[in-house]
Amino acid sequence: MSDFRLAVCAEMVFLELPFVERVRTIAGLGFDVEMWEWAGKNLDEVERAGATISSMTGYLGGTLADADGAEELLKTARMSLDVAERLGCPRLNVHGTGLDERGLPVVPAGEVTPAMWLTAARTLERLAELGERAGRVFTLENLNTAVDHPGTPFARAADTIALVEAVGSPFVRLNLDLYHAQIGEGDLVRLVERALPFVGEIQVADVPNRTEPGTGEIHYPAVAAALRRRGYRGVVALEAWASGDSTVALERFRSVFSGNGDQPGNGQGW
Repeated sequence: MSDFRLAVCAEMVFLELPFVERVRTIAGLGFDVEMWEWAGKNLDEVERAGATISSMTGYLGGTLADADGAEELLKTARMSLDVAERLGCPRLNVHGTGLDERGLPVVPAGEVTPAMWLTAARTLERLAELGERAGRVFTLENLNTAVDHPGTPFARAADTIALVEAVGSPFVRLNLDLYHAQIGEGDLVRLVERALPFVGEIQVADVPNRTEPGTGEIHYPAVAAALRRRGYRGVVALEAWASGDSTVALERFRSVFSGNGDQPGNGQGW
């Protein structure tokens, strides 16, 4: 039995299966399911799969920090809220700007100006209003710019924490992605302790290959212990590629965050 609610991103595991079969398989193994962009998916099939959809992308385009981009983000966020209502999904994820199919920012930013910070905060306040009316939470995800998402504004965990704290609404929270944070900032235990008052969910993968915990440099049992020590009982989601067999990857993830990952022989010895 886990102290946390465990979810798995269906975009990154069981890749040999059609998407809806991934959803069923993950749910059948006892996890909630996360998905990325809902457009282009057969929502009837996803709905019939009977899984608990924990999180999905909460917009189709737009940006936080310019007027036209903000309007596009808010327009597609309204559409996403309708889908979230249909699927019973409580959290909708957003970024500083839309990302293309390679994960690169649609509107890159070499410099984030004070005016951009102000516009981003105001856009998030408007998202919070939408979320409050719909009874859903928007989560702002940190990203790394060194490897996966160069040029993305408001990408560091320090940036996302500052924005969510400034908005001060329970309907805009953090999606604290510890894979991205390790690449961008490190010091993960102190980071989660600082961020927890603003966290809507936590995502995990190991570094450098973005695979399941225990395959890289992050000592996730220490992170899990810090979360327990601070009383976190929310969602921890695996957003990672499987290093080999997907079922084994999910069980490794479960082992760390169910309290068994502190035992000798687990960790990098799997």
